[in-house]
Order: sequence, then C-alpha cells, then structure tokens
Amino acid sequence: MTDGLIIGDDGLARCWWHGGDVQYMRYHDEEWGCPVDDDIRLFEKISLEGFQAGLSWLTILRKRENFRAAFRGFDFVEVAQFGQNAVMRLMEDSGIVRHRGKIEAVINNAARAIDMQKEFGSLAAYFWQFEPNTADWSFDAADVRARGSCAESVALSKNLKKRGWSFVGPTTCYAFMQAMGMVNDHVQGCYCREMIEAKRRIFKCPVSC
Repeated sequence: MTDGLIIGDDGLARCWWHGGDVQYMRYHDEEWGCPVDDDIRLFEKISLEGFQAGLSWLTILRKRENFRAAFRGFDFVEVAQFGQNAVMRLMEDSGIVRHRGKIEAVINNAARAIDMQKEFGSLAAYFWQFEPNTADWSFDAADVRARGSCAESVALSKNLKKRGWSFVGPTTCYAFMQAMGMVNDHVQGCYCREMIEAKRRIFKCPVSC
C-alpha cells in the first residue's frame, strides 16, 4: 500500500479501505460513488448507513442481501406498514443487525420518506439539493480519511431530523453522500476516480416537482 492506495493483482490502484476483500473490492469498483437517483436504492443506502453506525461497512455489506429480504427490498411504502409483529420478527433474524432502535428507525423513516416523496416528487430531488460544491476539496488520502462530514451533511442531518427521521447524524449522512455519488471521495490515483467523475458529468440532477 502506498499513499492510501492498494495495487491489486490486476495492477490497478484502488482506495485503501477495501483491504483486499473480494466483496468489498467489487463494491468499491462497481458501486461506491456512482450517482444514484432511484428512490428505493436511496432509501436502502441511507437505511444501511444507519445500521452501520458503530460497526464496519463490511459487516453490513456481507449482510446486505439478508437486509433486503427482511425489509422487502427497502420498498419504503411496504416498510412503513411494519408493526410490532414485524419488529419482533426482525429482532429474531440472525441474518441482519438485531438492534431494535435501528430497526424501528427504518420503519419510522419509511413513513417519513413517503411524506417526502409527496412533497418533492421524489426522494432523489430532496437529497440531491444538498450536493456539496467540491471544487476546492482535496482528495489526497489523508484528507479523505479525515473528512467525516461536511457543512452539507450537517445541514442534511438537521433537516432530516426536523422531518422526523432518526439515525441520520452528520457522519451517517456524509457516508450516505459518498455511497450514492453526491461526492466522489475516491482518492487521487484510484483508477475509479475519473470513471466516477465521468458518470457525474453526464448525470442529470433530479429537481423537485
């Protein structure tokens, strides 16, 4: 490893954090940082980032298919209908993280997501209005490591909490921004960085209805 990069067996330089794990590397190469405007996938991402609080992302990634099965593919219209029987079922599901507060937060947030979709036309239109201007940001490995939040993730967190969402602190919101492509935190020298920038250049930012 050098300068926050790992050189793979394929000769490509990648961000250090995948650590050589095959599943993690695939997530790094194919998903992390790609701009997303699908409401179901956005709800999934912010829900899983909430579950990740206090844990490693790899733990969540390895359980992601179990989470999808448990939460009906993160269709928030369906999840919003979950009652106490569903909470008890999920608390007994060893395939996910059995944390009552986080489980109940996803159910609560699903109802809030429905309200938000009605207000803005889509979750995407709501979330993308918080996109930071990263023109002056540094993407050296040390700076990316140190950047746990930004002014926009703080603002997003405050606004979500005002709307009744939970488990959406500034750090969680920033990780969500990274995952859904609102920021491109692939470090300088990572082969994915320019690929993600190219996707961001052609991405049409959703707007509120």
